[in-house]
Amino acid sequence: MPRFIIHHVTKYTYAEPVRDSANQIMLFPLHDQYQELMSQQLVITGYPNIERYIDYYGNETGTFMYLDAHSELLIDSKIEIVTKPRLMPVVDIAIDKQWEYLEQIKYIVPFIDFLKQETFHSITEVKEITDPQFCKKYSVFEAAERLNEYVFQNFQYIKGVTNTETTVDEIWKLKAGVCQDFAHVLLLMLRNINIPARYVSGYVCPLDKDLRGEGATHAWVEAYIPFYGWLGLDPTNNCVVNDLHVRLAIGRSFTDCSPVKGTYRGTAKQVLEVGVSVSYEDGIAPMKLNTTLKAQPQPLTANANNNNPTSNSYRLHVEMQKQQQQQQQQ
Repeated sequence: MPRFIIHHVTKYTYAEPVRDSANQIMLFPLHDQYQELMSQQLVITGYPNIERYIDYYGNETGTFMYLDAHSELLIDSKIEIVTKPRLMPVVDIAIDKQWEYLEQIKYIVPFIDFLKQETFHSITEVKEITDPQFCKKYSVFEAAERLNEYVFQNFQYIKGVTNTETTVDEIWKLKAGVCQDFAHVLLLMLRNINIPARYVSGYVCPLDKDLRGEGATHAWVEAYIPFYGWLGLDPTNNCVVNDLHVRLAIGRSFTDCSPVKGTYRGTAKQVLEVGVSVSYEDGIAPMKLNTTLKAQPQPLTANANNNNPTSNSYRLHVEMQKQQQQQQQQ
């Protein structure tokens, strides 16, 4: 059973002092038979009182206020956790019975939430790829694995071309993104063939394996396999999730599982830096803070510069492509 010490730092730096910061954090690992939290240290600038509660999806969630003027907000979490291996699905039930079971549960809570599709204009293209008649030739587990592999093979892992505001339509056209984007595409495809699917945020701890997504929070999908239960699929790494993934939260999409989000009063100019390091039995991986400009937490007093239409990394990427095409034509 692997034992990990995971150090996760979130740092907001503001151009001018801000105040009245209200935040929500989802940095508390899920408690189940597959992972055991041994300890957690959580330090936040100003040492605010953290109110904890369990949300609708069973995630432990914290909220806190920091009212004083501040130019920096640091959220520092360190956990020690043990993960346990899980058996892979070996379902001896006939394939048609598995798909029939999914039909029977699709109107039952909590599966309803995890089958609801978000607005997606290219749904016709997805339906061609995820043709139910073809998919139902396979077991539910095999069909889910094939879609997981499809996303891995047909989408490029490129940092910086998307952000938290990028829509699934934009990701679909770009055919690129990071773990969050891969997860959203797989959710769309699984739900299209009536497989309940939920978004998962957490960490990937590769040990001696070459897995993408370390150095930051990671995201993947859990699909509901009849007569087995929820099973994690990581389209970023084309693997079935086992004891190298640590789960923080589950939900319908990233919006339900964001590790840190909130609001504040003050300047709209800010820099967000996030770093994650994992300590293994044979040493500690160094932490690197990844600096990105973000609009989250959202300022209560907005700056007009925030309305820049190219603030979305995807749109900026498209504009750059157009400029390159125009230069080639000249």
